[in-house]
Formats: sequence, C-alpha cells, structure tokens
Amino acid sequence: MKKLINDPQDVVVESVEGFGLAHADLVQVHRDPLFVARAAGTVPGKVGLVSGGGSGHEPLHAGFVGVGMLDAAVPGAMFTSPTPDQVAPAFAAADGGAGVLAVVKNYTGDVLNFETAAELAEADGVTVRTVLVNDDVAVEDSLYTAGRRGVAGTVAVEKIAGAAAERGDDLDAVAAVAERVVANVRSMGVALTACTVPHAGRPSFDLPEDEIEVGIGIHGEPGRRRVPMAPADEVTEMLLTPVVEDLGLAGGEQVLLLVNGMGGTPASELYVVYRRARALLAERGVEVTRSLVGNYVTSLEMQGASVTVLRLDDELTALWDAPVHTAALRW
Repeated sequence: MKKLINDPQDVVVESVEGFGLAHADLVQVHRDPLFVARAAGTVPGKVGLVSGGGSGHEPLHAGFVGVGMLDAAVPGAMFTSPTPDQVAPAFAAADGGAGVLAVVKNYTGDVLNFETAAELAEADGVTVRTVLVNDDVAVEDSLYTAGRRGVAGTVAVEKIAGAAAERGDDLDAVAAVAERVVANVRSMGVALTACTVPHAGRPSFDLPEDEIEVGIGIHGEPGRRRVPMAPADEVTEMLLTPVVEDLGLAGGEQVLLLVNGMGGTPASELYVVYRRARALLAERGVEVTRSLVGNYVTSLEMQGASVTVLRLDDELTALWDAPVHTAALRW
C-alpha cells in the first residue's frame, strides 16, 4: 500500500486540519469533537444545513460547507459514521434560531447516529429535521444499509436545499424541497478497481483485471453484477438505463446530468461517459439543461464513475443556479 499518509489512525484528523488551513476563508475546524463549520459563523434567522458521514468520500461533505450549501459537516473515521457527540455540536453550531435540516445518506450507522444526535440537540432546544438520501438504484439492501444507499445524488440535495435555506425559506419549506430532490434523483456506479482503506492496508474487495463491478457502492459494497470489462459507451449504458427507467423519465422532460468520479478516474474518461450519457438521454427525448462532471462523491482512490440524473422543474433549476461558494463547488 502506497499512500501519502503518516500514521493510518491520524489520516482523518490531519486531512481535516489541512483542509481547514487551505480554506480558512470559508471554514473553521472544530477539533474536539471534530466537525467543520462556516468561517463566518451562524447566520441568524437562517435554517441551518448539516451533513456528514464517513471520511474517504472527499470533497463530500466538508467541501460543500459555505454560502449556498452546508453550514456544518461532520467527518467520521474512514468509511465510518461520525458519532452522536460529534454531530450534536455541529447542529448547535449551525442553528441560527430557525432550526436545522440534517441531510443523511441512507447507511445504518449514519441514520442511527444522526437520530441520536438530533435527540441530544432537541434536548438543548435545537429543532432538527432529517431527510434521508437514497438515490442508488443498484441494490435495495447492502452491507451497510436497509433500503437504497445514498450516493452522488447527495450533492444535488445539499446544493438545492442549501439554496432554499439561503433565500430565507423556513424549516418545513427547506425540508420539503430536499424531499422533492430525493424523490426525483437516481444514481448508479461502476468500479474498475477496488480502493484501500488506510488502516486496513489491503483492497476492500478483489476484482480481476478484466472485470468490472456494476452497481458498486461508495464503500466498496457489492453491486448488481460483475461483468467483463467493456468499452465506455457500453458501461455508460449499463449505468444510465436503470437510472432512467427507475425515474420513469418521459420525452420532453428536463434534467441535471451528473457524472461523478470515484477518486481514481481521470477527467478525460469522465467526459467520455458524459458524452454517451448525454446522447442516450437525447435519444429518449430528455433534455439535459444542467450538467456537472468531476470528483464530488469519491471512494478514496477507486477507479470508476457514477451517473446521476435529477428531474428538474423551474424551481429546482433556479435553486441549482443560485450562487454557491464552497471549497468544492462555486458559481
């Protein structure tokens, strides 16, 4: 295992400290317990947005802390949920008096720990609502979750809900728009190689050189099937077709198309995937009006990609277009 690390047990803390130093204009790092908040502090009267989860998926979630997205993010150990005593202070830091929305990817540890943290926060007078992201169409249940997993669609939920909070919507309205995004976003991914968790020291699964895992999770969970390596166009169709069918997209609809890298795939290959996905959607009469390509929800150094489609309407499009200023997303 070759990685630019010191002690494997210190990777998360050292990485978050470096992130805080690099983006001190945007974020402040709270070290005990560990969480990341906006550098400018709480915005009075604004609904706070908090997310988090295991580390190893950067820039998710700390990379999305800033104006127009999250107020705080809570990084757990590698591929491990943050603890309630990390999450509850993040809720408090994000609370400007209008309540807090927790954006939680549907993994059992995340769900339980955020739920416990919400109870602790409520006891201290902070109102917390939760939205579960479950956009992965690959499998219904996995090693880490009951029901569908939350993957790259989380970016759309955080961006759009963050914009709703920024414009002054109340907690019920921000939660409602987040739920609308969850209801209209789907994703599916593929792994060309496994990743290696630093403290494990070996790949998370074995994948022969001539095979790929279709429907992989962001922790290396098994997907739908293992198939021989194929040209990019064929792989893209394997990912996009189940997404479109699950959404029930019809001709004339408008969508956001996100092609997300898993950490080890060059941008040139992601754009090859985007090119084919765009053509497949056009063949169905679906118009891509917004796009995002890059590494946003990764799995350490895994080679692979995921395809996410979000059905848009005028309001969701406007909220997507609203200004955002974070380390990983800004316009």
